[in-house]
Amino acid sequence: MSGAFDVERIRKDFPVLSRELPGNRSLVYLDSGNSSQKPAQVVETMREHLAMHYSNVGRAMHVLGAESTQAYEDARDKVAGFVGAPSRDEIVFTKNASEALNLVAYSFGNRTNEDPRFTMGPGDEIVISEMEHHSNIVPWQMLAQRTGATLKWFGVTDEGRLDLSGEVITDRTKIVSIAHQSNVLGTVNPVAEVARRAREAGALVMLDASQSVPHHPVNVAELGADFVAFTGHKMLGPSGIGVLWARGELLEAMPPFLGGGEMIEAVWMDHSTYAPYPHKFEAGTPPIVEAIGLGAAVDYLQNAGMEAIEAHERTLTAYALDALREIPSLRLIGPSTLEERGGTVSFTLDGIHPHDVGQILDDEFGIAVRVGHHCARPLHLRFGIPATTRASFYLYNTTGEIDALVRGLHHVQKVFA
Repeated sequence: MSGAFDVERIRKDFPVLSRELPGNRSLVYLDSGNSSQKPAQVVETMREHLAMHYSNVGRAMHVLGAESTQAYEDARDKVAGFVGAPSRDEIVFTKNASEALNLVAYSFGNRTNEDPRFTMGPGDEIVISEMEHHSNIVPWQMLAQRTGATLKWFGVTDEGRLDLSGEVITDRTKIVSIAHQSNVLGTVNPVAEVARRAREAGALVMLDASQSVPHHPVNVAELGADFVAFTGHKMLGPSGIGVLWARGELLEAMPPFLGGGEMIEAVWMDHSTYAPYPHKFEAGTPPIVEAIGLGAAVDYLQNAGMEAIEAHERTLTAYALDALREIPSLRLIGPSTLEERGGTVSFTLDGIHPHDVGQILDDEFGIAVRVGHHCARPLHLRFGIPATTRASFYLYNTTGEIDALVRGLHHVQKVFA
C-alpha cells in the first residue's frame, strides 16, 4: 500500500474486525500468534478459484486443469519470492509447519538415505532449545527414540533469551533445530551465531519460522539455515497449508516423506522411482485452494510492506510493554525490552489463573487472547508456572486495543481482589 502505514485502512480489509459480539461488545483480536485473521482479498481469491477454476493439479488435460495447475504453481513462485528462496523448486508445500518439521526429521536415520549428513545413530546428537513449540520438540524426540541418538537442548535465561554459554553443540551434533522467534516469549533468536557454531561442528540447521515470516522481512538465503518451516494460517492465509524451504542439494538427498500419486516418476509392482523435488514431497492431491490463498496472503503482505508491518508491530510492542509494566502484580515472561523481540507478550497476574483472565477478558470486553502453555510446556516448566496469558499483535492491531487490554486486566484484578 502506498504512503504511510494506515492501520485503519488495513482494518477495513478484515470483515471480522468490525463484528459486534453478543452484549454489544466490539471484537479486540490479540491472538494472531495463534492464528491470524484473513483479509477479504484472500477470502475472495479462494472463493473465486473454487467457483470458477477448480480442478485437480498436474493431471487434467483440460482448461480447468491447466488454470488450477497454473494458479497452484504461481503460489509457489510467490512464496519463493517472499522469502528469498534461490529457486522456486526449493519451496515444498505441506499442510502446516508441523508437517514440514516432521518431514525433515524423517530424513535422518532413514535406511533408504545413505547420505552421511543424514545418518543418525547411537552417539549422534540432536540439538533443540527449551523455548520450542511442541512441533519442534516431539519429532526430534521420536527421531532420538528411533535411532538411539541423544537429544540435547539450549536452556533459556531468566530474561527469556537463548542461553548460549554452554557447549551444547559438539562434533557429534548432526542437526540443530530452533525457533527463529519464540511463540511465547517473543524472543528473536541469534540465528547467525547458532548457525556458525553448527557449521563448525558439521551440523545442519533447521528453523521454525512460523512466528517470524509473518512479521519480519525474512530472506532464507541469508539466514544461515539449511531448512526453514512456516505456516500459512499465521500470515493471513488459510489453515491446511505450510511451507518447507530447504537447500536444493538437501532436498535431492532426502527420501520422500509420503508415497502416492504425483510424487512418482514411474511405478512398477516391485519398485518405484520418484519425481524431482519439490513434487517428490507432495504426494496425492495437494491443498490446492489453500496454496492459492497463501499466495494471495503473500500479495497482501507485500503490498502492505513487510518493513512497514515490522515497524508498526514494534511500535505496538513498545506501547504494550510500557503499559503492562504499570499493572500491579503483573509478571512479564520474556524480554522486557524491544531488543531482538517480536510482538508477542506473555504474562501472569499474581493469584489469578490465566484461564480466568482469558475468560473475563472475552466475556466482558470481547478481548481475544490466548491462555495456557501455548504448546510450549517445557518452557513454562522452566519458569515454574503452569500457564500464561498471551497477547500477540499484527498489522491490523492498534494502540487503542492495547489500552482496552490494560483496562480489562485492571478489571480482572478487581474481580479477584
